[in-house]
Amino acid sequence: MRNVNIGIIGFGTVGAGVVECLLRNGNLIAERTGLQPVIARIADLDITTDRGVVPPEGTLTTDVAEVLDNPDIDVVVELVGGTGIAKQFVLRALANGKPVVTANKALLASHGAEIFAAASESSADVYYEASVGGGIPCIKALREGLVANRMVEIVGILNGTCNYILTCMEQDKADFEKVLAEAQAAGYAEADPSFDVDGIDTAHKAAILASLGYGKWFGTDPIHVEGIRKVTLQDIEYAAELGYRIKLLAIIKGDDGAVQMRVHPALIPVRSLLGHVSGVFNAVWVRGDTVGQTMYYGRGAGRSATASAVVADIVDVARNLKSDSHWRVPAFQPHKGYKRIVPMSEVRTRYYIRLQALDQPGVLALVTGILGEHQISIASVTQKETNQPSVPMIILTHQATEAMMQDALRHIDDLDEIVAPPVIFRIEDLD
Repeated sequence: MRNVNIGIIGFGTVGAGVVECLLRNGNLIAERTGLQPVIARIADLDITTDRGVVPPEGTLTTDVAEVLDNPDIDVVVELVGGTGIAKQFVLRALANGKPVVTANKALLASHGAEIFAAASESSADVYYEASVGGGIPCIKALREGLVANRMVEIVGILNGTCNYILTCMEQDKADFEKVLAEAQAAGYAEADPSFDVDGIDTAHKAAILASLGYGKWFGTDPIHVEGIRKVTLQDIEYAAELGYRIKLLAIIKGDDGAVQMRVHPALIPVRSLLGHVSGVFNAVWVRGDTVGQTMYYGRGAGRSATASAVVADIVDVARNLKSDSHWRVPAFQPHKGYKRIVPMSEVRTRYYIRLQALDQPGVLALVTGILGEHQISIASVTQKETNQPSVPMIILTHQATEAMMQDALRHIDDLDEIVAPPVIFRIEDLD
C-alpha cells in the first residue's frame, strides 16, 4: 500500500478538522483507495494552542518551508485563507511541482487565472472543492458529473450566515439587527459581518461556479453584488403572504453565450427546492440542457463539513499520484461557453415593489401609469389597510429589464404621494 504524505499549512478551525478526519478515517480511506494518508507536517505560527485534536508526534512546525520545500511531502493543503501570504504559499508549492488542495475561495476568485496557469506550467494538480459550499460536492458535479451539459442556470444559497439570519428573521419575527446580534453571540456571524452580509463571500463563490460553468475565469468584477442589510421583517412577511421566501442568491445564467452573474436577495417560491433550505445550510441548484434540474445540499461551512471536502480532494490527488495521471481533471479548463457578460441594466426578471403611499384616490393610477410608460407589466397589486395616513402598496411585475425598473422607480420616487423610498426585490421563479 502506498503512503501519501500530506503537508498542511494552517492549523485553525478547518486545519484541525482535516487532521481529525484523517486520524479518524485514514484507515477507512486506505481500505477504499489502496492509499494510506499520512499527516507528515502541519505548519502554523501557533503550534501551542489546543485545537481539540492531537496531531501525530513531530508533525507540528512553525517553518512553512518544511511543507513547501520538503521533497517527502506529496500534497500541500493550504488552509491559511486570504489573498496575501496564502497566494505566495500556493505558487511556491506549484513551482516545486507539488499538487495543492485549498479551501480558499477569495484567493481563487481573485487570482485563479494566475494560479491555474502556474499549475499548468508545473503539471501539478489544484483541487478546491471546499471553496464553494463547504462539504457539498458541487464543484465535482460541475466539473465532472455534468460535463455533458451546457449550463442553463446555476442558482445557489452559498452563505450560511446570511441564510441563518434570514431564516431566524422569518421564524422569530425579528428584524435584521436583532438577529445579526444573536448570530454573532452564537458564533454564526463574525464580529465584523460585512464579508458575509454584504454579499462578498457569496460573490467569491459565484465567480468560481460561473467560471466552471461557462469556460472563462471571470473573477468578481463583473458580478453585481448586493447584501441583505436592507431586508426587513415587513418584506419577509409580505413575501410569505404571496408564497415566497427571501434568500440571498448567487444567480448565474447563460443564453447563447451571454452570461449574467449577480448576487442579491431575491424572492423564491416557498414550494421550490431552494425555498426549503433553511438555517446555516447551503444549496446549489443547477439546470443543464441535458440533465434538467439537479440540486446539491448540505452544510456550507464549519470544521467538519469543510474538512470532508478537503480530505476528498486529498484522496483525488493521491489517486492521480498513484496512477501518474496529473491533470486528469484540470484545475480549470477554458472552453467556448462564453461570448459576453450581460450588464445588470440588461438583466430581465420579475420584481417585487413595496411603496409607502398616501391613502387617497388616484395614487395607484399614478404609479401604474409610470410603470406602463416604462413598458413594465403588472402581475398583481396588494394594498394593506392601516389607520395611518399612508399605506403599504405591494406590486408584483412581469419581466422587465433592470434599466426599465430603475428608471421607473426614480419617477415613482419623485411623486409627492410616495412618502418613502421605493423598495424592490427581484423574483426568481426557478421554473
